[in-house]
Amino acid sequence: MATHELTGKQKAAVLLIAMGPEFSAEVFKHLREDEIEELTLEIAAFRRVTPDMTNSVLKEFQELWVAHEYITQGGIHYAKDVLEKALGEQRAREIINRLTASLQVRPFEFARKADPTQIFNFIQNEHPQTIALVLSYLNPEQAAMILSSLPTEQQVDVARRIALMESTSPDVIHSVERVLEQRLSTMATFNYEEVGGIQSVVAILNGVDRSTEKAILEGLELTEPELAEEIKKRMFVFEDIVTLDDRSIQRVIRDVDNVDLQMALKVASEEVKEAIFRNMSSRMREMIQEEMQYMGPVRIRDVEEAQMRIVAVVRRLEEMGEIIISRGGGDEIVV
Repeated sequence: MATHELTGKQKAAVLLIAMGPEFSAEVFKHLREDEIEELTLEIAAFRRVTPDMTNSVLKEFQELWVAHEYITQGGIHYAKDVLEKALGEQRAREIINRLTASLQVRPFEFARKADPTQIFNFIQNEHPQTIALVLSYLNPEQAAMILSSLPTEQQVDVARRIALMESTSPDVIHSVERVLEQRLSTMATFNYEEVGGIQSVVAILNGVDRSTEKAILEGLELTEPELAEEIKKRMFVFEDIVTLDDRSIQRVIRDVDNVDLQMALKVASEEVKEAIFRNMSSRMREMIQEEMQYMGPVRIRDVEEAQMRIVAVVRRLEEMGEIIISRGGGDEIVV
């Protein structure tokens, strides 16, 4: 198979094969489980990797890495100028296009370095869709501060628009960006930019104070109940248990089914296990650990469902005011 016929995953597999098992193991530590499975299948599918194939993939990887370094040093324009001088205009354009797509280089870079107050002053009177677009591109901390500063009814509308946003035309993005800083984006592509979505609004809501979050979710429950429920499910994930204080963890343990706890801890991180085990009696801890040893292999789906049920307990206890989930925005309520 010629190198140009290889998919991105196949090229990644060739690179890992060429670099050896130790390098691959280090790379796998930074990937999701589904990505590891996909790459493992690609590696296993190669019966033979030719020297020409290896050299070509390594060369392409080196070019992308060098281009990434140039972007880090001076941005897309700088990288493009250097690569054009070194490799020619066509080759430079190909590398930049691939790299910006793989790195998801996004517009509004200048805004992510700006003071949220300044951005708020500029966009507060804009259409809610424009505000939602801008917030989707900002860091969650910046977006949370701006969302908290909007009127309550506007907060709900903007949060809903962020959650339901799927793709936006580059022309619209560039138009808003030009107005925001009076210059064209240097990170545009011909493809539609993916922005917003449920995870985006979750990241923002995780940074606002409790009263703002509650007002937005209650507003969404009236107009988009299914969307509100999906957002609430993602507001607190199982691994976030380590952010709870010991008293809260003890309270959660009292309401959680032991079978769910055993299943959820089966593949949990050592940090999560330690946080939960230290808040159990020694007898309960020994019992849970013993049951986990005899449990045998478990399906990831079953583990995730058990963890979701525990998260539901956490959310319910918080709504009842029996525990506190640490958030940004200066929440000072003490129970």
